[in-house]
Amino acid sequence: MTVTTLDPKTALIVVDLQKGIVSRPVAHPMDSVLKHAVALTEAFHGHGSPVVLVNVAGGARGRTEQPRGHMQFPAGWTDLIPELNRQSRDHVVTKHTPGAFTNTDLEAHLKALGVTQVVIVGVATSNGVEVTARQAYELGFNVTLATDAMTDLHADAHAYSVTRVFPRIGETGATRDIIDLLEKSARP
Repeated sequence: MTVTTLDPKTALIVVDLQKGIVSRPVAHPMDSVLKHAVALTEAFHGHGSPVVLVNVAGGARGRTEQPRGHMQFPAGWTDLIPELNRQSRDHVVTKHTPGAFTNTDLEAHLKALGVTQVVIVGVATSNGVEVTARQAYELGFNVTLATDAMTDLHADAHAYSVTRVFPRIGETGATRDIIDLLEKSARP
């Protein structure tokens, strides 16, 4: 299903587009993912709509079957990519778990602004993006996912999230469709 509408107070959440992650091998060309994420960021900035930039600086504790990488990040690993053109009004969230709402001020920030809908983009589709989208949905936000502005380490994980999970917690759409709705909602 294509995204149908954007609420008057919609925020963009950009998940983990940081130097250490965008340099990793992913299922879809990162240049294209970044092009779409940057286009959405520019559109939201241009309309004065809230933008939240999320980076990850650690991992949740607990035992897992899949080994996790080391938690000592090289210098610059957590830095947001400059292409996002961070503005002073952007809200930055540093998370230590897959979801951007866990142990952060994100929910309070969005609610203080009167936000009722979020558009989510970033990496990885089946982890940071999906967990953040699930949390947003559970907290009562309308959720839209720009599927051409996200990717995963694994193509099958990306496809599963996009086709099986996202339709149950929100609407999906292409960057162009979302920008068109944003522009339409700004017209008198």
